[in-house]
Amino acid sequence: MTPGTGTTRRTVLAGAAALGAAVALPPALAPRAAHAAAGEAGALRARWHTLLTGGPGLDLTDERIAAAVARTGRAATTAVKGLDPSRADGLFPDLTSTTLSNHVTTSFKRLATIATAWAVPGTPQHGDAALRDLLLAGLDWMLTHRYGPGHTRFDNDWDWEIGSALALNDASVLLYDVLGTDRLERITSAVRHYTPDPNLWRADRQIATGANRVWVSTVVAVNAVLRDDGAGLARVRDALSDVEGSGANSVLAFNDASAAAEGTGEGFYSDGSFLQHYKHPYNGGYGKELLNSLSRLLNLLAGTAWRVTDPDLDNVRLWVDEGFDPLLARGDVMASVCGREIARPSKQGHVSAQTVIEAVVRLIPGFPGETADRFTALVKQWIAEDTYRDFLAVTDLASLVAAQQVIASPVGARGPLTVHKQHPRMDKAAHHRPSFALGISAYSSRIYNYESIQNENLRAWHLSDGMVLLYTDDLGHYSEDYWPTVDPTRLPGTTVLAGRPADAAGQRTTSTADWAGGTALPGTTLGAYGMELRAYGSSLHGLKSWFCLDDVIACVGSGITADAGEAETVVENRKLRDPGAALLVNGTAAPADAGWSARLDDVRWLHVAGTGGYVFPDPVTLRGLREDRTATWRDINLKYGTDTPVTRPYLTLWQDHGTAPRDADYFWLQAPAASAERTRQWSAAPPVERVAGSTAVHAVRRRADGLLAANFWSAGTARELTADGPASVLVRPEGRTVTVALSDPTQLRSSVVLDLALRGLSVVSADPGVTAVPAGGGIRVTADTTGRHGATLNLTLKRS
Repeated sequence: MTPGTGTTRRTVLAGAAALGAAVALPPALAPRAAHAAAGEAGALRARWHTLLTGGPGLDLTDERIAAAVARTGRAATTAVKGLDPSRADGLFPDLTSTTLSNHVTTSFKRLATIATAWAVPGTPQHGDAALRDLLLAGLDWMLTHRYGPGHTRFDNDWDWEIGSALALNDASVLLYDVLGTDRLERITSAVRHYTPDPNLWRADRQIATGANRVWVSTVVAVNAVLRDDGAGLARVRDALSDVEGSGANSVLAFNDASAAAEGTGEGFYSDGSFLQHYKHPYNGGYGKELLNSLSRLLNLLAGTAWRVTDPDLDNVRLWVDEGFDPLLARGDVMASVCGREIARPSKQGHVSAQTVIEAVVRLIPGFPGETADRFTALVKQWIAEDTYRDFLAVTDLASLVAAQQVIASPVGARGPLTVHKQHPRMDKAAHHRPSFALGISAYSSRIYNYESIQNENLRAWHLSDGMVLLYTDDLGHYSEDYWPTVDPTRLPGTTVLAGRPADAAGQRTTSTADWAGGTALPGTTLGAYGMELRAYGSSLHGLKSWFCLDDVIACVGSGITADAGEAETVVENRKLRDPGAALLVNGTAAPADAGWSARLDDVRWLHVAGTGGYVFPDPVTLRGLREDRTATWRDINLKYGTDTPVTRPYLTLWQDHGTAPRDADYFWLQAPAASAERTRQWSAAPPVERVAGSTAVHAVRRRADGLLAANFWSAGTARELTADGPASVLVRPEGRTVTVALSDPTQLRSSVVLDLALRGLSVVSADPGVTAVPAGGGIRVTADTTGRHGATLNLTLKRS
């Protein structure tokens, strides 16, 4: 058979020699030699079997592997409870619904979990004949009563086309040798009924894109292996690159150009942004699942006649470097890019980061050389720095074996990430210093505020209203029931109107404002970020800036206006690791009792033990509250939430702008992880001064080196810097050198013009499209921002 030309059901797949010759994989990810004689169909099936079980050569004397085998057995013991193929209403007593499609997927997942233990040597279930028969009867029950050509789908298409199909495929690979010809035919026909082709047109008439496309391709690929169908594998290979001209975006190509042309917006962008469901930032949700599924699919096809040869495959390196690394904070994925998954109890505790690590471990063999070394250094760092959740104690068997080999390599760990990274294609920013990380979440006319579908994420109203999430050495802060218990009306960093909207109110909404984004100075942890806030469902309007200057973040707000309602800006809302953590107000300890509430006048500085400091160069009045908050996961997720109450202690600090404010403002310096003494010192001599806080421009200057950072909302001037319209600018003097970084956060302007009133400057280097000429005793910088989508442009000048 020539690859891509088709085959019959019984034609042996071609290219067996390529399978062994073209790829060098770690033993945990390599084909099982015992199956090689069965032809390539058997070898590919064995390869997928190894991805599920870790392979036949597990060293059960290794403590880590023995523990993982034991976990596999325990998971099956839990999954098998209640399994009864004699029931009429459901295979499991708690999964009987014929209106909730996730009951179908969960039933298949439990069968796959049990089958995994049956297939893994060393588990109590391994090779058990009675369990084998129970599993086969369970598959028959599902095919007879729930899944296949004779059954009408209901509820969520994902469960039928992807979730159930993936789990059923896995169970079928694990049980392949005992399925029998008729049952195998029935299984593969059922999967093909819902997912016939990787270029799948969904029930809503939209072709599967982004993560859904890779999931669908994986379903088709494993089904093709089970059916010995080379043409199916060829379609999968081609679907990843869209060479069949289906009209969908290529999964591997960056979406920068195709999004505008086709209007889908879904997929990875060259700045590391990932969007799913049109305009939702989703690196930590669908993005991680795309990377995970693609890594498995690439592993399956590697070295075969159907291996992926698209040159865009090289983009995956940037996905990892730009789209995942900056969004991981010591084992946690920043919640601002996790979509509705933050409302699922199963996704807390650094689970999402585990998926990313597993995917990158699988990718290492396919990217030899410098990329493999860099990925190895990343994996080592990610595993080592997450002291909250031991990756090696929770990952699957195949990933464990491969990760152990990565850790044993001579390549050193990367070390802590220090970077200021912005993602203008999804209105997010991340700031990393050795002792903390900070995530800023905005939205605009281009990006949705939050997602709440399938009765999930019901109270995420303010996730993009300037939310600032601080990641410190309290690695479990956003785990351990943070999202159901935090006050959703006072998320840290946000400016809001007091009050509680209806569940899921205003979700999937873009702003009427275009200004969201900023500028990052390359090679530094210096950045200017901002957003024009136009709140959903009210007249609240305001301008918000965050100037991230190494260990200090200058927070500036102006023009805060509303026709009615009480406006607040939340300085902090912290789940306390220590319920009695000290709060110092101007050096005096506030009461540490739960239920404490107070008006705090003339505040010059605050310090929260275990969190850091806050300096108010212009003294302000704040409100403070300690409370034990009780909630259930079902409060925010009717689909996956539980009814068990959980209670967590919180400290909230906010600035009250009053009722129906007009042009209210704020200014403070946040010093994450700073000591109380350092905070006190900075309050006496603030390291950053506010230069401007009007509705035309926000600007600050760092006293140590004269760095000027400015967000221009319209034409205006900030000291020596003038802009002709909306722009974000950094001007950094270093000896005789002056570096200028700028962007158009509205992503609408064709050019940005700056006048810098400094004499004797000449150009050393400039990005394409950036020019500078003498003007009015200073220098005029003109930058072509057409099609830059908010990206930073740079110019280096020198003094004569």
